Amino acid sequence: MAALIAKLHGRHRLPALLIVLWCNGAQAAIESQISPPIEQTAEQLSEVIVQAAEPRLVAPTRRDRIGRIWAPVYINDRGPFRLVLDSGANHSGINTHVAEVLGLPPDQSRPVLLRGVTGSATVSTVRVESFLVGDILFGASQLPIVTDPLGGADGILGTDGMSGRRIVIDFRHDLITIQRSHDQRAEAGFRTIPFQLVQGNLLQVDASVGGVRTRAIIDTGGQATIANLALRQALERRSAPLSSRPDTITGVTTDVQDGNAAHTPPLLIYASDRGSVVEIHYNDVTFGDMRIFEHWHMTREPAMLVGMDALGLLDTLIIDYRRHELQIRMREGR
Repeated sequence: MAALIAKLHGRHRLPALLIVLWCNGAQAAIESQISPPIEQTAEQLSEVIVQAAEPRLVAPTRRDRIGRIWAPVYINDRGPFRLVLDSGANHSGINTHVAEVLGLPPDQSRPVLLRGVTGSATVSTVRVESFLVGDILFGASQLPIVTDPLGGADGILGTDGMSGRRIVIDFRHDLITIQRSHDQRAEAGFRTIPFQLVQGNLLQVDASVGGVRTRAIIDTGGQATIANLALRQALERRSAPLSSRPDTITGVTTDVQDGNAAHTPPLLIYASDRGSVVEIHYNDVTFGDMRIFEHWHMTREPAMLVGMDALGLLDTLIIDYRRHELQIRMREGR
């Protein structure tokens, strides 16, 4: 899940990443969640959680230039379309332009609720007959229309269908590979980090910041790292008040929430080797009582979404859904 944040004149724009479908409080496939007629109330609609923002192609990243991951996807045997890979999204979605290119009229009678970091909105869906990425071929399915233009990307590639798959992201060579997992152990030079799937398909790792244990969600769809207020309060109880500056977060639904950006100690992620940790740095963390944390019931204990400002500093990131582990290689000198 993700949270992509682009900074612009002191403001964060949060359109992209986290597609999570809900039906009566439980996650389910979109085919079983499409709502009856549009005149139903918002509470009766299925929910789709989405965030977005200005993506770039995968590129060797620096502190001042962060990029999200674009994957080539063929829809109805046409493409490739550029979809943002989002480890925080449990379903894929496309924008209006792609629907028009494919000649797919929006189905206004089967809406879903688009839920962003700061609010929600009702959106229409389209039916596609095939969806191909890597060696994964989907049959007919209903996809939500993501209203945000995604800064040039054509939509979002969620984790539906990733069970048993292995995603290799080579930042140094600008490559992404999605294929079946063959239960391959980490190669020499890689560190292994186990993860849990929570809230459906969110990748949660065991981590800490400044000595505070935190729920860290790996968010390949997020440009920057954001955290809840519980983490900030815990950090300040251990040391001193954090020096911060005001930020404004605008979600995909144009709802606005205030936040504060502050410098924190690096993120320590616990690896499989006993007592071993991987230290990851990032830009300032944006703290806020975002509605997405409330929706996920992540307000009472420290939690954060680890975005591409941190993940993009790695040499290689492998997500193996079969083994339930990350395999990472650090860049030289880090």
